[in-house]
Amino acid sequence: MKKAVISRKELFFQVVLHVLVLLFYSFDKYNPGITFAQLVFFLVYTVFAAFITYFLMPRLLYRKKYWRFLGMVVLVLFGVIWAEELLELVFYPGTKRANIVPGIYYAVFDVLPVIGILSGFKFAWDAISSQSEVEKLKMSAQENELQFLKSQINPHFLFNNLNNLYSYAIDNSPKTPTIILELSSVLRYMLYDCKEKYVPLTKEIEHLKNYTQLSELQIENRGKVDFKADIIGSGYRIAPLILTVFVENAFKHSTASQSEDIFINVNIKVSENGLLHFECTNSFRRETNTDDLSHGIGLQNVKKRLGLIYPGAHSLSIEESETTYSVILNIDLKRGST
Repeated sequence: MKKAVISRKELFFQVVLHVLVLLFYSFDKYNPGITFAQLVFFLVYTVFAAFITYFLMPRLLYRKKYWRFLGMVVLVLFGVIWAEELLELVFYPGTKRANIVPGIYYAVFDVLPVIGILSGFKFAWDAISSQSEVEKLKMSAQENELQFLKSQINPHFLFNNLNNLYSYAIDNSPKTPTIILELSSVLRYMLYDCKEKYVPLTKEIEHLKNYTQLSELQIENRGKVDFKADIIGSGYRIAPLILTVFVENAFKHSTASQSEDIFINVNIKVSENGLLHFECTNSFRRETNTDDLSHGIGLQNVKKRLGLIYPGAHSLSIEESETTYSVILNIDLKRGST
C-alpha cells in the first residue's frame, strides 16, 4: 500500500488548524491562558483525530467501506472518552468530572467538537485535493484527445503531394523546386509549429495559403482556385489546422466528382474585435460523388475539436446543394484563446 505523503501546504494547514482549535478549546474569558492539563487533553484528541484522518479515512471511508469506518470511529470515540476519564482522575481527582456518569457527559461534549473539527477539515482538504487532481486528469485527457485528433487531420496529404511532385519531376517541370519549398514549409508547420494549443493567426493563414497552392496542383487546368485573406486585427492566435480540414475536403470532393469547371473559393476575414469569419465554397456534383460530405471523418474530427477548444465561442454552418458545398465558420478568437 502506498504510504500517505503530507505536502508542505497540508502540513502548514494542519499546524495552523491545530493552533486555532487549541485556542478555541482552551478559551476561557475568566481564566485566560492555556494550562498544562489542557495541552495534555488536546494532545490526546490530536492523536485520535490523526488516527481517524490519516488511517481510517484512507483505508475505509475513501474505499467506500462506510459501515466499517463508522464502527471504527465509534470505537475511537470510546477510546478517547476512556483516555479522558483516566486523565480526569490524574488532573481532577475527587471532582464531579472524575465521576463516571458526569465524566462521560463532559467527555462527549469535550471530544466531539475537537475531533469533528480536526477530522472534518482534513476531509475537506482531501476533497479539494481530489477535485484538483480530477481537473488535472480531465485537462490531460482533453489535451491527449486534441493531440490525437490533430494527428488525424491529414493522413494522405503527404502521399498525394509526393505523387504530384514525382509527376512534375519526371516531366522536368520548372515548378518542381517551388513545389518542394512549399511542401517543406507545410510539413515543417505541421510537424513543429502546430504542437502548441494555439498558434499565431498569421502563421496559420500562411500555412493555409501554402497548403492551398499545393493542393491546387490537383486541378491544373480543370478549374480555378481563389484564396483571399483580410486581417484587420493583429496579435490573435488560433487552434492550429482547424481551417485546413475544410480546404482539404473542398479539394477532395471537387476533384473526385468533376473533371472540369472546378472552383474553390476560400475567404478569410478577421475584424478588429477578434471575430474570425471563414468561408469555403467549392463545386461538386452529387451524382458522381460517392463520399458523404456531411459525415466524413475529417469533418467530425474538426467539429469535435471546435467543441473542445471553442465551447460557446464559435458557430459552424454547412450548406449543400446539387452543385456546391459551402462551409461558414465564425470564431471569437478573444474568447477562445483565453
